[in-house]
Amino acid sequence: MTSRILPLLLVGILFVVGSALSQTPAAEAPPAEPTQAELDAAEKEFMDYVEQFGWQREGTGTLGNTATLHIPKGYRFSGPEGCRQLMEVYGNPPSDIEQGVIAPEDLSWCVVFEYDSVGYVSDEDKDDLDAAKILKELQDGQEQANEYRIENGMGALHLTGWAVEPRYNETTHNLEWGIIIESDSGGQSVNFLTKLLGRGGVMSVTLVADPDDLQAVMPEYQSLLKGYQYLPGQTYAEYKEGDPVAQYALAGLITAGAGFAALKTGLLGKLGIFFAKLGKAAILLVVGAALAVKKFFGRIFGGGRAPIEESNNGQ
Repeated sequence: MTSRILPLLLVGILFVVGSALSQTPAAEAPPAEPTQAELDAAEKEFMDYVEQFGWQREGTGTLGNTATLHIPKGYRFSGPEGCRQLMEVYGNPPSDIEQGVIAPEDLSWCVVFEYDSVGYVSDEDKDDLDAAKILKELQDGQEQANEYRIENGMGALHLTGWAVEPRYNETTHNLEWGIIIESDSGGQSVNFLTKLLGRGGVMSVTLVADPDDLQAVMPEYQSLLKGYQYLPGQTYAEYKEGDPVAQYALAGLITAGAGFAALKTGLLGKLGIFFAKLGKAAILLVVGAALAVKKFFGRIFGGGRAPIEESNNGQ
């Protein structure tokens, strides 16, 4: 039986082909629904396509020259180039700070690592994080970034609120928060972000998942972070007088990412570029398949967000 990932992927393609379909004459007969064999073949072709991005399935993944990540059984890891390729297929702008991505084998969700060598970030404002003010700054930044997204055919995204308000763990020096993202069509997604403070900068970790899956995914995400380690000499505790210092503290660390790089789409855009390369025949196949999985639309595009339990990153 085709896994649950294919219906999620098919929805994303509708964003890519929507304008073309709107020009289809009303009298034209709708495409026939694809067979199960065709659905299975489409999924396999996509998985074969992303396999080219270069995946490591065991051992330790290297995150630039600052950190490492343990790769548990059942997960796949790719470095900077593979991460950028996957993110672009998912409908995200390219970034030069991406260090790697890890995901379960079926790519049903993913975790992106990006390192910013901004210097040592002081946590002096840890007790004064104004969630309302921070949210407003993030929203303003994203609305400006939507101009870039629209110009590049990615569609606007809107930050509608907190899934989890910013919180800081003094023991692990991790700052984390969750934001709710909505597309113009009403589809929701959640980015759960963790900032891992280091001596010379910050590793930004973004969990990209469907809101309905978030509750189940969170324990796996927190477990993955336990396998993260800064290299010797790069940890927050190894800061020395005279090291470069960031121009902002914790609140600024959150809002500094406001803009098109801050929000990441995942499953909703996954097959857009891939099927665009295959032409009209593939588009018709996708539209037919989308009709067959209409029951998924309500969950993906109109579902509410799942609550997130309090968690503590045990690094």
